[in-house]
Amino acid sequence: MKASGLFFSPTLFNYFARHFISYVLSIFLIIMAVIYLLDVVEFLRRGASKDSISLGLILEMAILKAPSIGHKILPFAVLFGSMMAFTKIVKSRELVAAHAAGFTIWQIIIPSICVVLIIGTFWISVINPVSSVLTAKFETLENSVLRNQSSALSLSPGGLWIREKNANGHSVLHARAISDDGEMLSNVTIFIFENEDIFSARIDAKHATLKAGFWELRDIVVITDDGVPQKQAFSRHLTQLTKENLQDSFASPHAMSFWELPQFIGVLEKAGFSAVRHRLHWHSLLASPLLLCAMVLIAATFSLRASARISSKKWMLGGLFFGFFLYFMTDLVFALGLSGRIPEVFAAWTPVMVTTLIGITSLLYLEDS
Repeated sequence: MKASGLFFSPTLFNYFARHFISYVLSIFLIIMAVIYLLDVVEFLRRGASKDSISLGLILEMAILKAPSIGHKILPFAVLFGSMMAFTKIVKSRELVAAHAAGFTIWQIIIPSICVVLIIGTFWISVINPVSSVLTAKFETLENSVLRNQSSALSLSPGGLWIREKNANGHSVLHARAISDDGEMLSNVTIFIFENEDIFSARIDAKHATLKAGFWELRDIVVITDDGVPQKQAFSRHLTQLTKENLQDSFASPHAMSFWELPQFIGVLEKAGFSAVRHRLHWHSLLASPLLLCAMVLIAATFSLRASARISSKKWMLGGLFFGFFLYFMTDLVFALGLSGRIPEVFAAWTPVMVTTLIGITSLLYLEDS
């Protein structure tokens, strides 16, 4: 019975889909296991000089980091798994049999494309929110345990909150308005505590400017524990924050879910901060299902060219080289997007669209030949 158009046998569709997903899942789990072991070794090295870090904490941190790494390696797992699956179809003569039955190349790869579309959509809608929670917890542990960072920042519609530890206790700074990308704060309130919970003083300032090692406060009112306000024209409040790491101290894009990012981007921009990193990450998540489809098309382009007379090794190597070249070019375009030289939408979607068009064009040429 000949196949026509895009009609497809459900039995053959399920067979190719199961065959494809078994290879992709196997490659994904193998790569994840290797990266997990490498992360454990790296955390052991970084924590070797710290007595407070146990092996259990190291293993926990590696597990918390795994989902965010999984998102990065998923396209490569799809590429390698697709190439192995399609190569097996060629070597086992299943491709010849499918062609004899009237199936085109497109009908053979449609099951794989459907699978990766489901995987990509499920990842950004379900796995990504869980991954963001785990990533946020990992970054908190890494900052406190491995980096010994003593400050924490939070941005909300109510303004900016900064908590910093010092030799005597800690301080909490709240600013209702931000300008100059965080260097200038307005309507500032600073609460100073000794130890953990002993109130020491409150400082209200109209303006605070970030300098090297301190906030420069102007038009201030200081209220100590005796409750008597004192006006001052100028004062300094020590800080470990710098111009370079102020915005980097906010929640990273990877620590926020796909559904939370649009709202947080609005909060960042309303507060006066740049949201380029977060917007670029959101668009890259949105484009990830199409990126997985592009990887399938590229894998099919190289793998289905192999035959009994032509060695598949050179095509496999060509596909692997193209995958790493795509990764390099994607990073390059992302860097241009982060620097503001090209729009974030362009930076996120261009590599995906170009790769998809290359894959479609190559397969059309392969089909005609």
